[in-house]
Amino acid sequence: MADELVIAGKHYQSRLLVGTGKYKDLTDTQHAVEASGAEIITVAIRRSNIGQHPDQPSLLEVLPPDKYTILPNTAGCYTVEDAVRTCRLARELLGDHRLVKLEVLGDEKTLYPDVTATLEAAAILIKEDFEVMVYTTDDPIIAKRLENMGCVAVMPLAAPIGSGLGIRNPYNILTIVEHANVPILVDAGVGTASDAAIAMELGCDGVLMNTAIAEANQPVLMAEAMKNGIIAGRQAYLAGRMPRKRYASASSPMDGRFFV
Repeated sequence: MADELVIAGKHYQSRLLVGTGKYKDLTDTQHAVEASGAEIITVAIRRSNIGQHPDQPSLLEVLPPDKYTILPNTAGCYTVEDAVRTCRLARELLGDHRLVKLEVLGDEKTLYPDVTATLEAAAILIKEDFEVMVYTTDDPIIAKRLENMGCVAVMPLAAPIGSGLGIRNPYNILTIVEHANVPILVDAGVGTASDAAIAMELGCDGVLMNTAIAEANQPVLMAEAMKNGIIAGRQAYLAGRMPRKRYASASSPMDGRFFV
């Protein structure tokens, strides 16, 4: 049975999205992305070269747009103006590319999103016909507001960016998922494969990660583990877990047994 991730009308087999920062070099980036099986890769326009510096190696040389969906993001932007300008630059560099990941940060220590600025930037970008995937807090009210504005995917954090703490508020994520009509992807805070599996078991449509893979002792092996965690979590969600019980229940029921 087909079980595809659909974002802005485009279909994907993989529900794992990966970032391209923090690796030792472009070769490591390429190998980890390939091992992850990801089809959507995020690129921090302010930190990565995708053509704006012709005299430097380009990320697109090892991760070509004809093989991957490039998802420009506004990492490192702390104002509405910077975020919008960065998306416009990405559209120019990538030939009218309109799918972007919006994040407007509010604090350098926590890297938490500035929700007010995020709403403002999203409104501008949507009006300019961008397809906005938006990083936000795990507040169900804000998530629904961003959806209603026209964002094509909402991406609540599991924990602070790069923390590896896993999902701190699973019930908030669950509430967001239950009320959503667009894809919900956990973004930020995943540390290992079990975190990714839990996100998928909650019903999330996908998970985006970077640090968990890039800063692992063996990034390529961790990328493969994350791929498997996503698959296992999605299968468990679709299968429907057994109910939790306070007391034991025999694995082999006694009903209908004969005794001598």
